[in-house]
Amino acid sequence: MFTLHPQLAKDSLAVTELPLCSLLMSKDANYPWFILVPRRDGIKEIYELSDAEQAQFWQESARVSRVLMGHFGGHKLNVAALGNMVPQLHVHHVVRFEGDAAWPKPIWGQVPAKDFAAGEAEARIDAIKALLA
Repeated sequence: MFTLHPQLAKDSLAVTELPLCSLLMSKDANYPWFILVPRRDGIKEIYELSDAEQAQFWQESARVSRVLMGHFGGHKLNVAALGNMVPQLHVHHVVRFEGDAAWPKPIWGQVPAKDFAAGEAEARIDAIKALLA
């Protein structure tokens, strides 16, 4: 049975379920920041997924990427699987804008996390969920 890592559960909100991955949204409102998590226990790296799961993962990543860039209209999409702090395989999809809080540096450790205004997180989740439906 799949269990989401406690740190991911603490730092993100559920958006939707895709065939392989759960799509989460970071609670940090500084950036449009979404996270794909394959629902497979014990997996730390993409190469540990089966060939079919890898293909499915990349299809889901591309689909999410198209939706995020189409909706937010960023200058760049950062896609990264780090896993240094949270070993469970999860892949960040962060829409970046020239002049955002960390531009042009990586987002990690640059500025404190920012809370969403009331209703803003829910509205963002609803919009992305509708675009993926």
